[in-house]
Amino acid sequence: MNIPRAENVVLVGFMGSGKSSVGRLIARALRGRFVDTDRLVVDRAGGQIAEIFATRGEAYFRQEETRTLRSLLGSSRLVVATGGGIVTVPENLPVLKKLGFVVWLTASEEVIWERVSRNTRRPLLHTENPRETVRELIAARNPLYEEAADMQVDTSTLTHAQVAERICQKVIGRKT
Repeated sequence: MNIPRAENVVLVGFMGSGKSSVGRLIARALRGRFVDTDRLVVDRAGGQIAEIFATRGEAYFRQEETRTLRSLLGSSRLVVATGGGIVTVPENLPVLKKLGFVVWLTASEEVIWERVSRNTRRPLLHTENPRETVRELIAARNPLYEEAADMQVDTSTLTHAQVAERICQKVIGRKT
């Protein structure tokens, strides 16, 4: 199987929804190239995300994230895992759509919390009440993910392989 001509798959969703893990599987299955926007920002900025947030601020990170997203326009046969907050910059929504077929990976708040609470490197969770922060961020971002998405997959009870298979079936069935 190959990604249809000039088609990219773009994964959006909250941290812990499985974008990177699922994205790698999709890229392998469809013989595309996997790209993680967080990784590209880290490589360009020369520091880890938490360090970038601490030293340069979230606004700088979002600016670099937008620049990275725009740099992918015109590419084809990509599977792109985006950072969870990429939808918070309004100008990114049309860029996501222009870049490719946008899939929103969702999960229940409880599952998200279980997945992200083990990772101490997530700068947006360095708050007095990280569980409440997750709840608030999900509530604020879900309408934005929905606006961007062409397809939605709930990852709460599925393996990464099952999620990737559902997306691959949809992408292969699309006309280009």
